[in-house]
Formats: sequence, C-alpha cells, structure tokens
Amino acid sequence: MIDKAVKKFPNVKAVATTLREVHSTNRHTWGAVAWINGKTFQSPMCELDVIDRVGGGDGYAAGFIYGLLSGCSEQEAVNLGWAHGALLTTFPGDTTMATVEQVKAFAKGGSARIQR
Repeated sequence: MIDKAVKKFPNVKAVATTLREVHSTNRHTWGAVAWINGKTFQSPMCELDVIDRVGGGDGYAAGFIYGLLSGCSEQEAVNLGWAHGALLTTFPGDTTMATVEQVKAFAKGGSARIQR
C-alpha cells in the first residue's frame, strides 16, 4: 500500500499505516509502519486485549504526528503513534484516555496493561 501511494503521489513526504491482525473480536496483534522521505520505520508488534477497536488508527495518526511535531526522531514518532493507537483500543469508545506519560512509557517498551 505504501509503495503504491508513493508511486502515485511522488511528492509525498510521509505515508503511515497500522498493521493489525485480528485473532478474535478482543484479541489483536498490533503494529505500525511509516515511510518518511524514502526510509521505512516499523514499530514493535504487541498483543492486545481490545475493548473497542474503533479509533485505533486515528490514535496512531495522532501519536505519530505529535511525535513529529515534538521533534522526536522518525522512529520515536512511529513508536509514539503505535503506543497511542494500541492504548486507545484498551478504552471504551473512540476517544483516548491515555496520558502522554502513559503513551511514552509504552512506546519505550512498557506494557499496554497500564495502571489507571
């Protein structure tokens, strides 16, 4: 998908998407990838106990853009997006309840089973 997008729109600077494998309604494997200025960056993969899958992709986009605008490296931005999207699926509804600190902790290798 990324290769097709870059070929169709040669002036694009970044393309990003989630990688989701649905095992059951409430069990997903979750990851993310971004192509930025010719380089590909991939997040870790994790297993999630999903409460509500709606909004996970939007959560990834929000965390990814937050990372880029905050001056993080491309890899850090992908990981922040991945973490935010993952955590968002562990809440009911499509609005995040995760704090920036929780997202950053998960992005650095913490657990999606955050303390609330």
